[in-house]
Amino acid sequence: MVRKQKKALVISDFDGTICTVDVGNRVLSHFTGKRWNDIDRETMRGRIGSLAAYRLIAPMVEATPGRLADFVLKQGRIDPYFARFYRLAKKKGVDVKIVSDGLDFYIRAILEKHRLGEIAFFSNAVVFGENNSLSFDFPEANALCGRCGTCKNKILNDHRLMYERIIYIGDGYSDICPSREADLVFAKDVLLARCEEEGTTPYRPFTDFRAIVEYLKETF
Repeated sequence: MVRKQKKALVISDFDGTICTVDVGNRVLSHFTGKRWNDIDRETMRGRIGSLAAYRLIAPMVEATPGRLADFVLKQGRIDPYFARFYRLAKKKGVDVKIVSDGLDFYIRAILEKHRLGEIAFFSNAVVFGENNSLSFDFPEANALCGRCGTCKNKILNDHRLMYERIIYIGDGYSDICPSREADLVFAKDVLLARCEEEGTTPYRPFTDFRAIVEYLKETF
């Protein structure tokens, strides 16, 4: 028996997209005393992937779980139209999932703060050890590539057969690969520049989730 496809899935990045600031960047900068800056530069230049970068960064982080939680709740700001978008998507029968190459503890904390904790998300995980040590786990890595801690492309393709249409929303380097596999992309910043350069996937520039709200109203 062939299962009927659902009509649409929206997959969205978190840092810089749903969250208006890059919380992961701020966490690592604050709790490593900016010692991670050289690693970050190498990542931005494409010389190492985020998976390798996280492994190098882990020993540098100096923080208790409580201090981390307090910091991210003060830093995190979600897009002012995101909650409206999510409510409308539920009403229209459009599924929403979050993909992030960031860290689970702050995504969960910020979503719960805004009463959005029911939204499924995929990300890297923080593992707290003894004496305030921590390490990172990568449940969504792709062994065939090995660059990103969270392979957003793999997650999108894992859902491909379940949906008639997949819409991707993002802003950064880690959003480029999955954007190529989507049916429609809402893009800004780095991702928008790449969409304009490649011109292969249908895309729309956006500033905030008001644009996606209007799209859902028009389309579903």
